[in-house]
Amino acid sequence: MTAKFCYDIFYKVVNDYHKTDNVDAKISNPYSENSVEHLLYLKNWIDSIQWHLEDIIRDPEIDLKYAIEIKRRIDASNQHRTDVVEKIDDYFLDNFKNIQPKKNARLNTESPAWVIDRMSILCLKIYHMNEQIARKDVDDNHIEKCQQKLNILLEQEQDLGKAFEEFLEDIKNGDKYMKVYRQMKMYNDTSLNPSLYKTQKK
Repeated sequence: MTAKFCYDIFYKVVNDYHKTDNVDAKISNPYSENSVEHLLYLKNWIDSIQWHLEDIIRDPEIDLKYAIEIKRRIDASNQHRTDVVEKIDDYFLDNFKNIQPKKNARLNTESPAWVIDRMSILCLKIYHMNEQIARKDVDDNHIEKCQQKLNILLEQEQDLGKAFEEFLEDIKNGDKYMKVYRQMKMYNDTSLNPSLYKTQKK
């Protein structure tokens, strides 16, 4: 898997989402359900929806009842995002299952799928920074500042993609090894979140 492979899918999703730009739009994943492409498309679709939910909830005039509804959607989205990232890691674990790490193999701070998570969000940042540069209702100073930020984001895109590919190559060569910790999120768990399990006992 290459960084371009991931980025191409992510930008396709971002463009697909913005055909309607609607947080209630239904996903139309073009890839086979059992493919890694399907997971990557789903990953960025979740991120795209959540990006815009985060915008909505920051509206200073938002109705409080609606804000609570959006916050709960964001919580559910975070859980869904985590679940998909872990499925992507399962794909890598299966691909590398026959690789024998060297005795001096090193551990990375994050798994391949969590690097992909960062790549997905970065595509959204780049898309929306481009939107800012294209605005007609702002002054040149705003556009110049956004262009500077975009240049940094594009550099980060290249660097992150390169680091991702080098990470996978290190795993293949046995120089690094994968170790996956499942995200033990507590806020959605009715047995771990006090606000949830105390309510259940009433």
